[in-house]
Amino acid sequence: MRILGINALFHDPAAALVIDGHTVAAGEEERFSRRKHGKRPVPFAAWELPEKAAAWCLTRAGLRPQDLDAVTYSYDPRLARPARDLGLDDPWDHLRQTYAREAAGFLEAALPGLDPGIVRFVPHHMAHAASGAFAAPDAGDSSVLVLDGRGERASHLAARRVGNRLEPLYAQELPHSLGLVYEELTEHLGFLRSSDEFKVMALASHGTPRMLSELRRHVHPTGDGGFRATGVPWHELCAPRGPDEPWTRAHADVAASAQAVLEETLLDLVRWLHGRTHDSMLTLAGGVALNCVANSRIAREGPFSRVWVQPAAGDAGTALGGALLLAAAEGEEPEPMPGADLGRDWSDAELGAWLKTAGVPFERPADIAVTVARSLADNDIVAWFQGRSEYGPRALGHRSLLAHPGHAGNLERLNDVKGREQFRPVAPMVLADRAGEIFDGPLPSPYMLFVHDVAPPWRERIPAVVHVDGTARIQTVDAGREPLVARMLGTFEELTGLPVVVNTSLNTAGRPMVDDPRDALECFGSSPVDLLAIGPYAVRRQGLFGTGDEGAAR
Repeated sequence: MRILGINALFHDPAAALVIDGHTVAAGEEERFSRRKHGKRPVPFAAWELPEKAAAWCLTRAGLRPQDLDAVTYSYDPRLARPARDLGLDDPWDHLRQTYAREAAGFLEAALPGLDPGIVRFVPHHMAHAASGAFAAPDAGDSSVLVLDGRGERASHLAARRVGNRLEPLYAQELPHSLGLVYEELTEHLGFLRSSDEFKVMALASHGTPRMLSELRRHVHPTGDGGFRATGVPWHELCAPRGPDEPWTRAHADVAASAQAVLEETLLDLVRWLHGRTHDSMLTLAGGVALNCVANSRIAREGPFSRVWVQPAAGDAGTALGGALLLAAAEGEEPEPMPGADLGRDWSDAELGAWLKTAGVPFERPADIAVTVARSLADNDIVAWFQGRSEYGPRALGHRSLLAHPGHAGNLERLNDVKGREQFRPVAPMVLADRAGEIFDGPLPSPYMLFVHDVAPPWRERIPAVVHVDGTARIQTVDAGREPLVARMLGTFEELTGLPVVVNTSLNTAGRPMVDDPRDALECFGSSPVDLLAIGPYAVRRQGLFGTGDEGAAR
């Protein structure tokens, strides 16, 4: 079957194409439209579809809308109840439900030639669950836990994969929602709700959980697979922070307390789930699963011997999950996703044509990996644009900013380049076979979804990537799967003695990650980045803005 998966209703609109159980392509609308998260998660935007992402997925496979066998939509309005009945303050939610019910018509208009009769509604949390249970490698019979802000009427699902079926075990009804509680705190701390929750996680490391006992009154597990999470009086715990105001110790402490109560509750949920299934493997999905600190505690203290997190764990991942769920229901064998690099790419010739059209000076060195390693060893900042773009919020060696980890000042330098808050860390990438001697935590970690303790002897050697609590959110690199990145890392170690490179996303604050060559050139031209490595080509800032004869294109 040729199945196009669509996520659209809340935020992070995305499309994914699954053919005969194999994931062919997946992309988030923000990478095409250049609007962060695609749209804001308000009812008035619920009609907006990932039109550009969907059209690209079809083009990638050489298909037309009329060639599709099915389209999945990762929300089932038939399961929803009025927001007021769910205890939610969302007076315009009825508009969202109206748009959801009319999704087939909207899709027919967005994809001319599509038969609206092939559109299938998939329950939101089942789509999340499938994005974990069916996309994970070597999953087999396994447990799956989904936590986010909200779906049709719940905020959580515990389920089990048995063969190619998903068996729901427990769902936590709204208004209780760990995701919504974390969103409320995000807004209270002056960050953008449904966008900046990761900033709260980073800020938590700067505080102490001294408000934990108070938070436990409002957020706690119930012992039966569910939890209570609503009505937290944030204003009583600390004063709200304005978006442009400095953060205080109280803000960091409330973030630390919220992070601690989240971790406690999640640990109870995974222990309950394991008690029901006795599986060895757990997969995680839903926006809460992007909390890499909590993921690490689950891996470290939980009962499962293996934990896998969907790299597009937020709502974007439901596009893929919905398509995989339907494929499995139709008797096809859902294949694990081949990696997170499921987006757009360009041939060397196409990239060269882009550079010539842009009129920028560039060169084609013998080996771009060696050129980049030498530039990094000289303490340059490098924009790295290689292969297919990533699906999900993490830069994983395809759309990255790279830097030398041995200079502590590079953290502040990169945060300045990106326009980010200085309390936010940057991440290291390391060859998988070297990670164990430097980092203690779940290995391998190819998707940057866990935190690892940095071995004390290494903390002074790679200070730029060590967070204030002595941890790092690492990406391990498989040389067989990522030979170019591996060659760059190996050459950098030969030059510096360090098998680690700083890796953060190729974008600036408030903008989506770079996706196409135009995005890369615009980001490079407007940021103090020293080298753009785009395919086999190198564009040097000195040649672009300097004087002399560096500008001759070769």
